[in-house]
Amino acid sequence: MESCKYEAFVCLLLSVALLLPFKTVVCSSSCTFPAIFNFGDSNSDTGGLSAAFGQAPPPNGETFFGAPAGRFCDGRLILDFIAESLRLNRLHAFLDSVGSNFSHGANFATAGSTIRPQNTTISQSGYSPISLDVQSVQFSDFKTRSQEFMQTESIFRNLLPKEDDFSGALYTFDIGQNDLTAGYKLNMSTEQVKAYVPDLVAQFSNAIKNVYARGGRAFWIHNTCPAGCLPYVMDRFPVTAAQIDEFGCATPFNEVSKYFNLRLKQAVVELRKELPSAAITYVDIYSVKYSLITRATKLGFENPFLTCCGHGGKYNYNRSNKCGSKKIVNGKEIVTAKSCKDPSARVSWDGAHFTEAANKWIFNQIVNGSFSDPPLPLHLACQRME
Repeated sequence: MESCKYEAFVCLLLSVALLLPFKTVVCSSSCTFPAIFNFGDSNSDTGGLSAAFGQAPPPNGETFFGAPAGRFCDGRLILDFIAESLRLNRLHAFLDSVGSNFSHGANFATAGSTIRPQNTTISQSGYSPISLDVQSVQFSDFKTRSQEFMQTESIFRNLLPKEDDFSGALYTFDIGQNDLTAGYKLNMSTEQVKAYVPDLVAQFSNAIKNVYARGGRAFWIHNTCPAGCLPYVMDRFPVTAAQIDEFGCATPFNEVSKYFNLRLKQAVVELRKELPSAAITYVDIYSVKYSLITRATKLGFENPFLTCCGHGGKYNYNRSNKCGSKKIVNGKEIVTAKSCKDPSARVSWDGAHFTEAANKWIFNQIVNGSFSDPPLPLHLACQRME
């Protein structure tokens, strides 16, 4: 009873806080999500790319799992903390056929994924062939086939989600970062990259509509990070001193990220109109990550641009000698890009991804809805606006 009173009070405050005369939060009780289905890139990949192309090498996974666990991180990702907060098992990758349990959802993300398919191979560019449109097809196929097997093969009943779980699940999205850097890798200008952002957002919207058509109703959408603050971006695409902001980030790339986020937020507004039964939460991950990077030392972290796992260069990052790289010396195989002594003191794990400590800090900022639109905490993300 006390819990219900608290939730009603929270909903009242949210409706007042929105200060929109014709928009209120439709509240009932706290959401009980039976499953999570995730779509994205390496920021939320829990083993998809590793299953398809080989395990992320040591020292990935060393902090929490004690060994590589499909994540390009020393430990848990934001998605892992989301699952733990909702008292669900951490998600297995859809592509991982060994030891996976999908009873609490599935993860379709793979490291290197983009919204738009890339006209290149993974060996040429590093981008995954499992783009968002492919992930959408995989989800649709998973939903159909999982229910067929549930009805015919009893062995799968404890390993697959129930039919009602799909409508009651939380659908999380974190993708778009790689699409922006892809343009720069093709020597495009900032204006040229911005020019294709509307198409990216249109395809993102189509993925949301596909899930909605398949019964999904609760969406938790992360915008993209400040790309200009990532060591691998600053190393790969150097800019002039005048293009570095007061905190050390490259302004042009952050401006592109902000433009993508603006268009994505506008798309979310339109999706709420088109999908009347959907509860769509837009989460401003950009602001949280930028705050962490620009206030790192005040928050107890070290230099936010110095990677923990790497070797050489200005940022302890060398794209020719990435985290976990090995070479033969005197007939012995040695790791040339090792982990730092204390990953918990670093923000950047390998130049492209955050450490577990950073991911946990980020999650703690977003879980209560402080950076969300509407400002709903995670456990109320099934509530919708009218």
